[in-house]
Amino acid sequence: MFFSLVLHKLVSAIATDEDTAKLLFHAWYLVVAGPKQSVLHALAIIQELGPPLGLVINPSKCELYSQNDMSVFSSQMKQSNMPHLEILGSPIGDTIFVLTLCLKNVHRPLNCFLRLRRLAQLTLKLLYFCYGCVAHFVKWCTWQDPHPLLLLLKDSGVDTSDDAWEQAQLSLSRGGFGLRRLSKHSPACYIASVCMSGLFSAPQQHLLQSIDDFNHCIPPSKAISFESLTNTPSSQKALSGELEDELFRQILSKSSVPDRARLLSVSSPHASAWLSVVPSPGLNLHLEPAEFQAAIQWWLGIGVAHGSLCPHCPHALDPLGHHGLTCKHADVLATNWMLGKPAAFDFAVTSPLNSSTLHEASVTAGSAAHATEARKHQANDVKCAELGWVSIPVVVETYGCWGTEAKWALSQLASRLAMRLNSPKSTTTASLYGRLTITLVRANVRALLSRAISLDGF
Repeated sequence: MFFSLVLHKLVSAIATDEDTAKLLFHAWYLVVAGPKQSVLHALAIIQELGPPLGLVINPSKCELYSQNDMSVFSSQMKQSNMPHLEILGSPIGDTIFVLTLCLKNVHRPLNCFLRLRRLAQLTLKLLYFCYGCVAHFVKWCTWQDPHPLLLLLKDSGVDTSDDAWEQAQLSLSRGGFGLRRLSKHSPACYIASVCMSGLFSAPQQHLLQSIDDFNHCIPPSKAISFESLTNTPSSQKALSGELEDELFRQILSKSSVPDRARLLSVSSPHASAWLSVVPSPGLNLHLEPAEFQAAIQWWLGIGVAHGSLCPHCPHALDPLGHHGLTCKHADVLATNWMLGKPAAFDFAVTSPLNSSTLHEASVTAGSAAHATEARKHQANDVKCAELGWVSIPVVVETYGCWGTEAKWALSQLASRLAMRLNSPKSTTTASLYGRLTITLVRANVRALLSRAISLDGF
């Protein structure tokens, strides 16, 4: 922050000077690019205003790249007229040079992911936080090549369908794994980059092509134009959000009724919190490799249990694991609440794939949880009233969609935990949902695995 405040005076001077205003300028790394005389003038501004701010140029640490005469610059600067160069890790040159350097840069991190992929939960977390390490690989490989996420599944012999891979590309809030395909989002990335740079002097060919490619992926009512971007620049988050909304709509439109119920449930608030927790065994926030493998398959709608009958009862097993998760009972009663007011908490896990609520769940997220809440009230309210208690059903669907009263109760609990721990409520809420959902997912996959008669790779 302090460094940014110091740089602000330099940046403002260069940005407002008539000779340097149109330079490409990366303030944090002090990279200046443009015509020779303009760069020379920018250097003079830095040399004049820098020392009073404690910033002194060290010519021996400076690098200068140009195909023209560079004699007007200090001879102490490292000078190069090479047609190919690397600046801040990004290659600049012809296709062969760029491709060679990109493949070289990803060789080490890719090997790391390949070695760690047996630790699936850790590998997925690394993909979230270190995605820049493999971005070049994802960008330059052909799209027939396996994505790192798919390698997690293929290790166990899982045949990943196109529908499952489409879901995996969605953000966590939409029920996916947040691993976007750059070939689909690159137009949005380029458009947002131009918007941020403010280079709207004329409709550029690449920008117009990117706008056209973007519009082909969204409904006509959401289409953008050069004129609309000039008036209201868009961020990459907004543009990629439009792409994901359309992809989610397309997935829903071609899904079966059970799959629609599953997708609406996994995309509900806090359902994917288990994917955001730090996989720490010490905090009991981890899943064993076989459990995490099964969790990925179950989350994407890929069959986990194979066989005709459940080994614990005479009923048949289904591909989505509905029976494996409902052939169990989970109900805990607590008799204390807050401020001395007695309350009865009836905890329950229900499935959106239940035949009694399947149709409603395929249309509206949380329908199964809401129906279970109503049944709990019908069963418990009279008895609780006789005892002077308040009946509060805490219901969650198997895919992590929480009932209305459950979210209220957990919000109250998070507020009091935040006060006791002296931490922000948002942090406490995220931690609470993370712990609850990882516990839910662990119980779910163990129920599925215990009923799996034949699981390849486990």
